Amino acid sequence: MAYCLNPNCLKPENFHSGQFCASCGLPFLLKKRYEAGKPLGQGGFGRTFLGRDIHLPNAPSCVIKQLYLQQSPVGTHKKAIQLFEQEAVRLFELGNHPQIPTLFAHFEQNGDLYLIQEWIEGQTLTPHLWQEREDLEARIWELLRGLLPVLQFIHERKVIHRDIKPENIIQRQQDRAFVLIDFGIARVLSQTALMGGATVVGTLGFMAPEQLRGTVLPASDLYSLGVTCIHLLCGTDPEKLFDIVDERWLWRDHLPPGTTISPRLGKILNQLLHPSLRQRSQSAFEVLREMDAMGIPTEEKPSRATTTNSPPPSLTRTPQQSTLFSETTAAPSIQIDYTQLQLLLSKRKWRDADEETWAIVCQLAGKNRGTYIFNSDIQYLPCQDLKTIDRLWFQYSKGKFGFRVQVQIYQEVGEEYHLFCDRVGWTTHQLPFEDKSLKFSLRAPVGHLPSRRWIGGYAWWKHANILMQTFNRCEIF
Repeated sequence: MAYCLNPNCLKPENFHSGQFCASCGLPFLLKKRYEAGKPLGQGGFGRTFLGRDIHLPNAPSCVIKQLYLQQSPVGTHKKAIQLFEQEAVRLFELGNHPQIPTLFAHFEQNGDLYLIQEWIEGQTLTPHLWQEREDLEARIWELLRGLLPVLQFIHERKVIHRDIKPENIIQRQQDRAFVLIDFGIARVLSQTALMGGATVVGTLGFMAPEQLRGTVLPASDLYSLGVTCIHLLCGTDPEKLFDIVDERWLWRDHLPPGTTISPRLGKILNQLLHPSLRQRSQSAFEVLREMDAMGIPTEEKPSRATTTNSPPPSLTRTPQQSTLFSETTAAPSIQIDYTQLQLLLSKRKWRDADEETWAIVCQLAGKNRGTYIFNSDIQYLPCQDLKTIDRLWFQYSKGKFGFRVQVQIYQEVGEEYHLFCDRVGWTTHQLPFEDKSLKFSLRAPVGHLPSRRWIGGYAWWKHANILMQTFNRCEIF
């Protein structure tokens, strides 16, 4: 089905395969490549659709955001386009973060403005699904660890989200990371909003007191994140959790029966939720620093069934079982056949060799082929197998590729990941179609392969540091 984007079209749904709307006659495609399909939502300033790029037929879907300008006053039309361009630049910058959707394109067509963004496959947070799990506190820590770095990232770039709530947080299907979406009302600190004025924008119940009066600060987003946490914990609307007479939160009185919250989490939430700006947490960095002082873990668990506080039930791993080993536990011996990898490398079939390397690493980590590998998996890969993989890549590329080459480059640039990526020819962020940015040829930059396509998790960019530490432990040089 193709959906007509003309706001005045009486029958926008089209089930035929033509290029023009059967009702109003306008063409379906935007910029001759983007086609809208299923409507996803509608607000005061526009609509959102699930779309596709016909130039990339095998690519995942995209999101098309249509912003109305046709009914705006003539005097504000030019200013609105100018501010839209400025906001789009910000969105391009924010899209460099792996937990913010990438902006693919922005343009004006037929009097309306459009944003084409990455489609995130996953599920938005809801109290109902959240409370199906017993470990509510652990999940809140996980959410805070996942989103606070994202807020730190956008606040450092002078952007405030202004509408943080469960519906704007997606837990991505591929790696379970929390992704912050809907920056359509994000506001640059030094500018007015896209549609003009100091309009109060956000969601009642989740907005900080100062936001209700038209002022937003980084602490305003932190307040909304705190409200999101207690909403998920209690399964109750925020309005019912706040005592307007005494002006204080009563969220502990609404916790599910049998649920207890530790003093550590209670302290963090109270600091996020304080109505007074003076007494509220001022920055995401400040909250993260306090969590570090409390000893809250920084790394996600590759398997939710196993924790670092309990020993593994077995020292035998199968492709269907992922076990996290303690630092004092030796990884089990797994017999790997390297014949195929050696054959592919000898024939310089670099893409196939990269796929085979991914498959081998998955096997070593006890995961299914094609599964993402976390940083905590890398540090427990058997030393001998890492040596073998590295030796084969290094040998058949004549010293140009291999893990040891990547580790050496990472050390040479002072362990700065963006400089490392620049040297090996990678983008500083993971793209939705990562392999399109890779060069499977000896003409690629030194250290370009093996790729990082198999790296997942919240802190995926730390993989180079973890690999360096693992190489030092295994004495691979």
